[in-house]
Amino acid sequence: MSDCDVAIIGAGAAGIAAARVLVARGFAVQVLEAGARVGGRAFTESTSLGAPFDHGASWLHDAVPNPLTPLAEAMGLTLHKQGRRTKEGLMIDGRRASDAERLDYLRAIEAAEAAFEASTADPDRDCASVLPEGPWRATVAHWLGNIINGAPLHEISVQDYVAIDLPGENWQVAEGLGALVARLAAGLPVRLNTPVLAVEWGGLPVVQTPEGALRARAVLVTVSTGVLAAGGLRFAPDLPDEVMAAIQGLPLGLLSKVALRLAPGALELPAFTRFECRAADTADAPMNFMLRPFGRDHAVGFIGGAQAWALAREGTAAAEAYFRTELARHLGAATVQAALLPGATATQWAEDPLFRGAYTHAIPGAAGARQVLRDAALAGGRLRFAGEACHPTHAATLGGAWASGAQAAEALVRQLRDPA
Repeated sequence: MSDCDVAIIGAGAAGIAAARVLVARGFAVQVLEAGARVGGRAFTESTSLGAPFDHGASWLHDAVPNPLTPLAEAMGLTLHKQGRRTKEGLMIDGRRASDAERLDYLRAIEAAEAAFEASTADPDRDCASVLPEGPWRATVAHWLGNIINGAPLHEISVQDYVAIDLPGENWQVAEGLGALVARLAAGLPVRLNTPVLAVEWGGLPVVQTPEGALRARAVLVTVSTGVLAAGGLRFAPDLPDEVMAAIQGLPLGLLSKVALRLAPGALELPAFTRFECRAADTADAPMNFMLRPFGRDHAVGFIGGAQAWALAREGTAAAEAYFRTELARHLGAATVQAALLPGATATQWAEDPLFRGAYTHAIPGAAGARQVLRDAALAGGRLRFAGEACHPTHAATLGGAWASGAQAAEALVRQLRDPA
């Protein structure tokens, strides 16, 4: 491999955004990707369900200011511009919730988030410790923790939760967000199937790969904190203690998807029909559903937290069985049996050693970890980090990863042009 100005480790959204900035500024860039595709945790494929299916990132969160929204629009991609959730699909004991019950649930969510906000002036602690009591407490905890953040509330920093709790609308892309990132990577100098073994940063950075050493004026690391915490990338010398503490304070939670196709003529429901079940108690882990996205014959279930990790260990057959049982809570076992074709597609972010989870949350006491990792400028500013974990407000989103990569690239441009 030829030496370059900047070596970027990882071809996910952050790496692609950084490469686009640096190439546009005239720098020689090499993006090194251990996997066989670009996109990272944005991955769209059409084989398993006969139409585009996003295994990872699915929404343009906070869509209006999201930097990816105008790029998607410029490509002419099809956007589903949904507003804030109204909980119209809320089910209680197999029946659709009344308007009053839905309103009670929405008010309980608002009360929880108000309690989180009010606690940010105190020392950082876990979200569960300030969650209000009430008849909706278990359901709110499941929704805000396992489903939204991929982890239970007692494992989540309340200060970080508030910092990254996004306003605005969340839009979907019919062609897939993974497809969007792949299109944005076209023409960039990306080497697939090229794992990085080590980054030597004691002097001018050197990146070690199975194909040999690559010398660069600067290195940008965009791999997940799950991989970094597990030692999947070696640094010599070791990273400073404060950087490693930030990495360990930002573990990846897990939100998994299980998807099946509907039988022809089954469940003639409107596009984007949602089902959400009231949790019976704190041990209950209901699956949330979206049926017929973009009018397709898809039924997609979402499950997060401990139940998602357990299903990942048990395999796709167990995930499909759980899906069918959970959807039967809403539609009845006989209807589900007739409506769903056999064979599920289950996402595998937990099992994949290149990711080790879905997206980050900060653990209690680690509310400032994102800024520490974002601002780490090692080797005289020539070794930096980027990714969704590094964004202080739009973390755990594709837009946050993209913005983080672009911002890190701009910092490297300044460093390389004016090293003093």
